[in-house]
Amino acid sequence: MFDRYAIYYTPPEGALAEALADWLGWDATRGADRQPPVLAGLPRPAAALTDRPRKYGAHGTLKPPFHLAPGCVADELTGALDAFAAGRAPVWLDGLEVTRIGRFLALVPRGDTRAIADLAAATVQQFDRFRAPPTAEALARRRKARLSPRQEANLIRWGYPHVMEDFRFHITLTGPLRPEEITPVTDALTRHLAPLVPAPFAVEALSLLGADVATGRFHLIRRAPLTG
Repeated sequence: MFDRYAIYYTPPEGALAEALADWLGWDATRGADRQPPVLAGLPRPAAALTDRPRKYGAHGTLKPPFHLAPGCVADELTGALDAFAAGRAPVWLDGLEVTRIGRFLALVPRGDTRAIADLAAATVQQFDRFRAPPTAEALARRRKARLSPRQEANLIRWGYPHVMEDFRFHITLTGPLRPEEITPVTDALTRHLAPLVPAPFAVEALSLLGADVATGRFHLIRRAPLTG
């Protein structure tokens, strides 16, 4: 049983998907725990570095997690995803590289990102009718991050601050790192993942995921190919 839903990019079956599932310790496609690898040069075990992002699995956020609006059902959301994906073309990026974002590391696109930003904006808009308004507690939690005026406006309008102009496509790889950990973890993950990342890199499907009520971990529900 799921209590929240999200629309993500998830990597298709293959070497990159397997490596990311292992690294994070959770395979959202199969709904299974994975054994993290032992990489040379890590200052802490992989399981400690990935504790915070583990429950989401390997993903790039397009429509951030949300509770269903009153009167909406998951089957309707799934059907809407299929219809939307059928009308959108795949997005091509030059590649991905391990990059620092604040205190964490992620796979981030190289080159022009306008196409993926456009897809994310359209996804946020198209599926907003399925989103229940955030609670006062959720709003307060988001505001602890000292939002800019534009991010505050996004939070009120879309339920999440980092959308539209503040969107940055990324596949999260770690939780917050200590300053002295940034370089060794970046180097270790670059050696491990760079050979597996296609260049160019294709976003060819949208994935609907649900968060399990009991564990909070996300599970793949539907992967809808972009065929427009």
